[in-house]
Amino acid sequence: MIRCIAIDDEPLALQQIAAYIGKVPFLKLAAQCQSAIEARQFLEQNTVDAVFCDINMPDLNGMDFVKSLAVPPLIVFTTAYAEYAIEGFKVAAVDYLLKPFGMQDFLRAANRLKERMAPSNIPQREEAPGDDTIFLKTEYRIVKVSISDIRYVEAMSEYLKVFVEGDAKPIITLLSMKKLEERLPDCFMRIHRSYIINLNKIQEVNKNRVIMDADTYLPIGDMYKDAFQKYLDTKFIGK
Repeated sequence: MIRCIAIDDEPLALQQIAAYIGKVPFLKLAAQCQSAIEARQFLEQNTVDAVFCDINMPDLNGMDFVKSLAVPPLIVFTTAYAEYAIEGFKVAAVDYLLKPFGMQDFLRAANRLKERMAPSNIPQREEAPGDDTIFLKTEYRIVKVSISDIRYVEAMSEYLKVFVEGDAKPIITLLSMKKLEERLPDCFMRIHRSYIINLNKIQEVNKNRVIMDADTYLPIGDMYKDAFQKYLDTKFIGK
């Protein structure tokens, strides 16, 4: 199930998007917001996978709202102004719905969200014995990283933050989650659209969060819960 919110300052447009969401079996409406400010307040306390967002809104427009998010969910822009389309794709929007749009157009965007959210079917990899290193380009350097030292990875738009054991600051590199995921061994698992974790570094699992240390609580996305629970079941000892 893909949790999403709808944002539009026009009540009728907001109702329409909510109605369309309700007709798609794999979408779940978490909130309806009549401003980007209201949506930002909601996201401070809640996690969603996708946002259907109008662009031309008062106070804070949809484009600036998305750019202000540290780790934005998947975005589908909805607007009556075609001139925003190019700018919308610059911020990696999944789709762009030009008002007025119908159910067929909405379903196309929903299916694109589903494709982007689907866990990767990663092929089996053959790795050289003892091969535990990768090289990441960061700023003007190429850094050698021991895979076993990676604690977790966080997506940040087109960049990744790679958190490594013993380093206070993450390595920031221009790379896709899918590309890195293909290189990591089986002890790594994607638990959210924005997070890959080293299963060996988990300290605790509390409800829908994985606790990596006293200051790091990572959410488990709805699309990844079953796979993560299956992993826990193989390790769990007790009644």
